[in-house]
This record gives sequence, structure tokens and C-alpha cells, in this order.
Amino acid sequence: MEEKILDQLSRIERYSLLAAKNVLCFEDVTLLTGFSKSHLYKLTCSHQIPHYKPNGKQIYFDRTEIEDWMKQNRIATVQEIDQAATNYVVTGRMKKGGAV
Repeated sequence: MEEKILDQLSRIERYSLLAAKNVLCFEDVTLLTGFSKSHLYKLTCSHQIPHYKPNGKQIYFDRTEIEDWMKQNRIATVQEIDQAATNYVVTGRMKKGGAV
């Protein structure tokens, strides 16, 4: 029982420290995103996720950029799609780019 509590406290401490950081290391991003290390390596090698290599070795990430990257390609809700369809029928126009 005591070991379980210590594990939980350790996890809470780790996430609290992560929440306070703006510049993240590789391990931090695996915690933040839930991605495996191998998947994160693939994303960095293929330049699909924003990252920095100031000395050409260690990889760092900007928290805001990672959060923005995770929020791309938003899927509209059924209600938003219905509203856009209603607006299109009423006005005869879609918003630029087909966005909802």
C-alpha cells in the first residue's frame, strides 16, 4: 500500500514539473503526447513535429508549438457541420477554405 502511494506521489511530482516547463526534452514530450519513444523519433527524423537541436545532438521542443501541433486537423462536430450546412442553404455561400 505504501509503495503504491509513493508511486502516485512520484507521478504527481513528475507531471507538476512537466507543467511548469516551456522547453521540453524528449522524455517530457513522450509524457505530454503519450507517444512511444520510437514513434517520436520517427516524427522528428521525418520533420513532422517541430523540434530544435541547438548542438546537433540533444532534441528539444517548445511546449506551445507541440500543443499547437497536437491541435491541428480539428474535426468538426455534427452540430458545427449542421450549422454550416444551414448557413450555406440560407446564404448560398461557404466560408473561405470550406472551414466550418
